Formats: sequence, structure tokens, C-alpha cells
Amino acid sequence: MVGYELMTAGNAFQENDRGKRRGSFFARLATLLALTAGFISLSPQARAVDHTPLSKPKWAIDDTRWMTLGMGFRGTGLWVENRATGSFRNDFSIDNARVYFNGQVHEYVKFEINTECFFCNNTQSSDNPRMSYNILDAIGKLEVNRYFNIWGGRMLVPTERGELSGPFFQATHDAFKTPFFSQDFSTKFGSGGAGRYGRDDGGTFWGSVEPGFIKGTLGYAVGVYRGLQSSSTVGPNQGDSVLWAGRFTYNFLNPEKNPGYYTSSTYFGKAGDILALAFGASYQKDGAGSFANRSDFLGLVGDILFEKVLPKNTGVFTLNGEYKQFYANYSPLAFADPSCFCIFDGKSWTVTGLYLIPVKIGIGQFQPYGRFTSIQPDHSSNREEIEGGVNYIIDGFNARISAYYQHGDLFTKGLNYAPDVTGDKVDIFKLSFQLQM
Repeated sequence: MVGYELMTAGNAFQENDRGKRRGSFFARLATLLALTAGFISLSPQARAVDHTPLSKPKWAIDDTRWMTLGMGFRGTGLWVENRATGSFRNDFSIDNARVYFNGQVHEYVKFEINTECFFCNNTQSSDNPRMSYNILDAIGKLEVNRYFNIWGGRMLVPTERGELSGPFFQATHDAFKTPFFSQDFSTKFGSGGAGRYGRDDGGTFWGSVEPGFIKGTLGYAVGVYRGLQSSSTVGPNQGDSVLWAGRFTYNFLNPEKNPGYYTSSTYFGKAGDILALAFGASYQKDGAGSFANRSDFLGLVGDILFEKVLPKNTGVFTLNGEYKQFYANYSPLAFADPSCFCIFDGKSWTVTGLYLIPVKIGIGQFQPYGRFTSIQPDHSSNREEIEGGVNYIIDGFNARISAYYQHGDLFTKGLNYAPDVTGDKVDIFKLSFQLQM
């Protein structure tokens, strides 16, 4: 069933692939530690907060024609409680392995191509898709000024901050906790698919203005996308309707400086004080359910980012909050159809608080944090999770190590929003790494 798959490319803990990793967990963890140390020894100690690290190689013909190359890697070691035995089993995940291409061919014309390692953790077997590098983003950009710009191609759909921050520009490593929008809920385009790993084919109009009646900056991003596709005999979208989406953000203090309509979930205090309130929406007629039990889909999200640089160099406090309400009123009978696009229907919220300690210890700074998530489906069991951990910030988003503890039933219940889903509350420990260059 499409709705039962985890739809972010970096996730490595799908049920069909647990316990099947090749090689030793500890051998791979040691290799990763060695790579981390090597990267840190070569990494400059300061870069701007951006979605494309400044250290990336750049080839320039002149001031208006150039191309850059970058790479990003995220990995996690996981220890999860087995309630039946009381012991902990271990695992290792390649969460993301990406290559970035960005360039400009004219003063106003740019492009972006990003690749991702899909199914990077799967072993070679007839039951698992083969590991492959495929196109994640492929965007042509017409950028004239700050007020109005156009992107076309395969891109992120503008809805929530978490999605537009992507995995690499989150305040925490394991960031995607609340239910996905439809473009995240499919691994393929075409019949039965609604995008690919948070991306969809379409066009986005974006820009920012200063209204004047109140201090601050209003950013917008709106667009139309292919959305959920269905064949003549499978799937709910029998009228070939498209997906509409948009996001509006008001920055009351300092503006956020990111490429295009992308976001970040923290700036480590380098952007000054931030207070950003945002609203996003996504709608598609017949965008959920099955052929026999279809429904329109409407997803609403509100989120807040508050970041305060504390006086007298006493650190940086960051707060991220999000509330979602999804409407997908298909019958529970739809879950009996293997081709059902059984997207989440209900509400959810999550809040994260972080404190960046100003004192540098070794080559980085510690950033302890706490998080709570609640998910309340209309036709399935509720699920919750608390999380506490610490980030070791070596070079912003370019080099970070995270150690954290989670307790709840998000891990055991997952994305299955069918009636009568059960799952134990378990303890989980994770050690994660993030590198970019």
C-alpha cells in the first residue's frame, strides 16, 4: 500500500530492510568516524548559513556564467529497545548521500540539479529495490528581483518549514516527525504516485515584499504541480486534477536569507534575532483514498521560528513549533485496497527548543535540546514521542554530530494510519553525523 511506505529518501529503518545490512555495524560506524575526522581536519572553521556551502568548487566563465559542485552526507547509528527481550539491537543507516550542482547561464537565468542515493541501505535481493543515484531536484530558474521570480521543473512544494529546510538545514538530525504532505508520500511519479521524496513537477512563483503597515518582511511561494496521478482503473484521481500549494511567511524581526523560497530551521545566531510566522496549504481534488473510496485532500500547516541571540554573549535560544491539520475524508474501507493512497487524516503538532552554549569546547559548541511530538489520526491510533539530545556544532550545517534519546511509539507505529494499528512505546538511542562541502 502506497501510504505505508516511508517516503523520505534518507530513511533507513523500513520494516522490509531491518537486520539485512551488509557488513558489521561497528565497522561501518568506525569508518564513518574516520571520515568525520578527516572532513573536520580539512574543513574551514566558518562558513555562511546557506543551502549550498561556500567551500564548494566553482567554475566561472565570467561574472554571469558559472557552475558549482557540492556534496552532502548524513548517517545514523541506532540502538532500539526490544520490549520482548529487554535488550537493544543496533543498526546503521545512510540517511542521505547527495551531490549538488548549481549554476548560472545568464544574469537572470540559473539552474539547480541535486542527486540522491535512493534505497542506499537495501541489500541486493529480489525483495528490495536496487540502490541507485537519481535526480532529486531539476530546476530552471528565472530570478529577476526580490519581488517576483519563477522556478520550473522538479522541486520542493512550498508548504512547511521542515520540508523547505530539507534534511541538511534542520535544527535536529531526525527532524521529520509529523505526517507528510502528499508529495512526500510516494516514491514514484505516474500511476499511483504523488511526487518523489518531497518533490513534484510544476512551477513555483516566489518573492518577498515589505508591506509597510507593520515592520517586517512578507515572503510568499505559490505554485501548481502534477500531484497524485491515477490510471483509468486504479487510484482516486480519475479527473486528472492538479495540486495547488502555497506558503506565506512574515518575518517580524530580521529577514531570513536563504536561496529562493528555501528555509532553515536555525541560524545558530548568525542572522540575529528571528521571529517568523508562516502558513502553508496544499489542495488536490480527488487527491486521497482509493478508486472506490476517494476524497479531496486539503493539508494546512502553521509554523513558527523564534531565535534569540542572548545578551552579553550568553548563547542562542531557538524555538521551532508546527501544527498540521489534514483533511482526507476517505472511508476506512479504502485500506483494504493495496493501491490506496491512504494519506494521513487528522492533526499533529511538534515543538523543539534548543540552546547553543557560547563556549567553544574542542573544535565545536554543544547545543542541548528537547522535543515533543503528538500525532492524532482520525481513524487510527494516536502516537507520541519525546526526544532529548545534544548537537555538537563544528561548522554550522556543514559538520555536526548529534546524540539523542527518544521514547514513544512513533517508531513502532510508523506511517501506518489504518484502523487498529498497535505498537509498543520503546526507548531509542541514536548517534548521527552530518557533513557537507
